[in-house]
Amino acid sequence: MKEYSKSKLNRVKRGNKRATYDVEKINTILDAGFLGYVSYIYDGKALCLPMGYGRKDNKIYLHGSNANRMLLTLIEAKEMSMTVTHLDGLVLARSGLHHSVNYRSATLFGTVRKVENDTDKEAALVCFMEQMIENRWDEIRPINQKELDRTLVVEMTIETASAKIRDVGVEDEPEDYDLDIWAGIVPIRQIADYPISDKGISENMKIPEHVLEYYVINKS
Repeated sequence: MKEYSKSKLNRVKRGNKRATYDVEKINTILDAGFLGYVSYIYDGKALCLPMGYGRKDNKIYLHGSNANRMLLTLIEAKEMSMTVTHLDGLVLARSGLHHSVNYRSATLFGTVRKVENDTDKEAALVCFMEQMIENRWDEIRPINQKELDRTLVVEMTIETASAKIRDVGVEDEPEDYDLDIWAGIVPIRQIADYPISDKGISENMKIPEHVLEYYVINKS
């Protein structure tokens, strides 16, 4: 079992019994998502924005326009952090202060570089697309040079990380378990509805297999 080393930067202090530094478990959290929250400093102000991402091994890929303020700031800083969180349930207790949520959350810390080479940029964009929906890249038209030139791609190398996972029930005070108050968990999950074809699509055009497969896997 490979783990990220613990330091002041990534060590979980509060609720450390729920912490994990296991690389495989953290990658599983990352691979279950597509949106991460990226933090950075701009003009002396702390900002946090959601971004789609792709992961390959210990690399995270982000992309935007060449004028993207956040990506340019990250390149200048040469480092970044990102958090990915999945909400799995509402935990409803007998007292207000013991209400909680079940979740999986991973926070990454790493170094940043701008991807310059066209071949590497395209590979990063493929990674991004595959994170969104598998087997999509081969079904769409090839990216052209003009599009590639105006796209800024950033690569984050994960240097260290940590995760917290809560997957248990209500944890009330011992004396509250005899109260006549309902308590329990409301499970929460993200699902996919049946695909809707774009208005320009011919009525005879079938929905691609990779899209239907995504729907079937994620519909319930």
